[in-house]
Amino acid sequence: MIKQSSTWSMSRRRMLKAVAVAAGCALLPGGSAFAGEPWKGSREEEDFLDDLERQGCLFFWEQGSPTTGQVLDRARHDLKGARDPRRMASIAATGFGLTALCIADKRGYLPHAQIVERVRTTLHWHLNSFPEVHGFFYHFSDIETGQRVSGVELSSIDTSLLLCGILTAKAYFDDPQIQSLAQQIYERVDWPWMLNGGKTFSMGWHPDKGFLSARWKKYCELMMIYLLAIGSPTHPVAAECWNSFTRPVIHYNGLSYISGDDPLFTHQYSQAWYDFRGKRDAYADYFENSVTATRAHKAFCLSYPQWYSEDYWGITASDYEGGYTAWGGPPAQGPLDGSVVPAAAAGSLPFLPADCLSVLRSMRSKWGKQAWGRYGFVDAFHPAANWYDPDVLGIDQGPSVMMAENLRSGLVWTTFMRNRESVSAMQKAGFHGQGL
Repeated sequence: MIKQSSTWSMSRRRMLKAVAVAAGCALLPGGSAFAGEPWKGSREEEDFLDDLERQGCLFFWEQGSPTTGQVLDRARHDLKGARDPRRMASIAATGFGLTALCIADKRGYLPHAQIVERVRTTLHWHLNSFPEVHGFFYHFSDIETGQRVSGVELSSIDTSLLLCGILTAKAYFDDPQIQSLAQQIYERVDWPWMLNGGKTFSMGWHPDKGFLSARWKKYCELMMIYLLAIGSPTHPVAAECWNSFTRPVIHYNGLSYISGDDPLFTHQYSQAWYDFRGKRDAYADYFENSVTATRAHKAFCLSYPQWYSEDYWGITASDYEGGYTAWGGPPAQGPLDGSVVPAAAAGSLPFLPADCLSVLRSMRSKWGKQAWGRYGFVDAFHPAANWYDPDVLGIDQGPSVMMAENLRSGLVWTTFMRNRESVSAMQKAGFHGQGL
C-alpha cells in the first residue's frame, strides 16, 4: 500500500534540500527551476506536492498489471483500490508509470522489493512477449494479453514515451537484470526504418496500410523521438535529422516563443525526462522557451475572464464533457468552454513554480471534494457546468507527477541524463551548456 502522508521532520527536509542541490534545481528571477540553489517551498507547498505525487503514483501501481506491467490508458478516480474493468492499456502510460515507480521508490511510497519486481516483470514482458515491429510498439493494447486494439497504429511517439520510462528505470535501479532488459529493448528499435526514406519521422505504421503520411516535422513533443534516435547505439539516425523539423515562432501578449500551435503538453513531455536547463542548440534554450510558453498560456486563459482567473486556469489535451479533445492556446484550439485541466499547470511546475502551485492549490481547496479523488485531480472539470470527469488519464498523471518531482529534487532529470546515450544525443544535435 502507498504510505499515508506524515509530517516532515527537519532531517527529512535537509535531506531533500541536499538532493535538490545535487540535482541542480533552483529559481531564476523569472521563477523557473534552474541550476544552483534548490527550490524552496513552504511546508504547505511541499505537503501539497507530496500528496499530488503519492496519489499519482498510486494510479500507476493500482492500474498496472502485475503480470505484464502495462498500465491502463485511463481509470475512474473513485475505485477504492480496485482495478478499472476496462482493458485498454497505453504504452505511453506505461512509460510514465515506470518513471513514477522510480519516484515512488525514492520517496518511499511503496516497498522497494515490490517495485523492483514490477519493473523487472514489465521489462521482461515488453522484451519477450509484447508484439513489436522493428522494435516499435502499438499505441493501445489489451492490458493482460498485449493484443493490439483494432485499428491502432504502431506509434513512434508513444514508443518513445515508453522508452524514456524504460531508460529512467535502467539508470535508477542498481539491478543488472533491469539494466540488461532495458538496454535490449532500446537497442532493438530500428529508427531509420521509421524515417521511411525521409528526413523526418513518420507518426506511425499500420500492418495493413503501411506508414502514415503524417510526419513529425514541426516543433512539439517530438524532441524525444529525435534524441532517442540520434543517441541509439545500434540503429541511429544522422545528427542532421535534428535540423529537419521546423520551429515556428508564436507572438502573443508581448511574448515570443517556438511552438507548433499545439496544446501546452507539447512543451512538457520531452522536458519531463531530458534536462534542457542551461543548455541550448543553434535555435533556442528550450527550457526557457517552455517558461515563456507557460506564461503565454496563462495569459491566454486570463483573456477569458468570464471563465478563468488567477485561481482557475490551465488547458491542455484532455477529456471534456463531449469526450477527448486537443484544446488550449494561444492561438485558441478546440471546443473551449471554461473547463480546466489540472495537468496543464502541474506539467509546467518547474517552469512557473509560484503560478502553477498557486492555481493547483487553489483548485484543490475550492473544488477538492468533487475534483480530487484517490489518484489526485480528475483529468478535467467544469464547476460552472457541474461537470467533474470521473476518470484520470495516465498521459496526464505522468507529467504531473514527474514535473512535481523535478521541481522538488530534479530526480527524473538527473536520473535520465545518467544514460550516456541521452548526453551523447544532445551533444551530437549541437547542444552546449551545463552538463554537456
